[in-house]
Amino acid sequence: MVNDTTRLLGLAVVDVVAAGQDGNESGQGPIVHLVTADESVRVCPECGAVAARAKEWVTTRPRDLPVAGRRCDLRWRKRRWYCDEQACPRGTFTERVAQVPARARLTVRLRQSTGAAVADGGRTVVQSARDHGVSWPIACSVFAAHAARVLPDQPGPVRVLGIGETRRGRPRWAWDETTATWQTLVDRWHVGFVDLSGGQGLLGQVEGRTSATVTTWLGERTQAWRDGVVFVAIDMCTIF
Repeated sequence: MVNDTTRLLGLAVVDVVAAGQDGNESGQGPIVHLVTADESVRVCPECGAVAARAKEWVTTRPRDLPVAGRRCDLRWRKRRWYCDEQACPRGTFTERVAQVPARARLTVRLRQSTGAAVADGGRTVVQSARDHGVSWPIACSVFAAHAARVLPDQPGPVRVLGIGETRRGRPRWAWDETTATWQTLVDRWHVGFVDLSGGQGLLGQVEGRTSATVTTWLGERTQAWRDGVVFVAIDMCTIF
């Protein structure tokens, strides 16, 4: 029977077997001990055979969203199974659930909340990373993943298009032995495309400040979209 603590945590296919404050290094919330509560995790992800032999027990510590305003320290004790299917190239596998995929250190809902805070909550990447207790690269990547799921493949019609340059970070180069020249790895300049008359805001931002950067982005739009642009606002950069 599912207990109330398991319901409060709300992680499907895992049960809470114990919760306590003792030993919590952060001191901000309880240590919550989890076990797997579904036999479907014994299915080999490679061949689909049901495992019958356990190799060992392992304990992982996935990070999750706060519960009742406190960040819990999860300890998931799960099994590593042998796959006895002779034709299967996978010898062993560890239990996994939808919210905590294999080798994941963060739950799916923590990653989604981090990205949504930037896309829908108006927070910066730095703010969302700090609030969710993750690193800046993780917050940036999950924001990009969130945006990719909700944004259309093509922007809507634009009547007044703004094109401008933005300086971002420091450049990096690498020496190319074949051409005996320095090649740009990271350009400090980006070009942004903005809907100035509608409500779409930033349409795209592309690394590099070259004419090819501008024409390539415009070339990825449909002819009907380009025909709908009546005015273009640019600065005095010769590239534009």
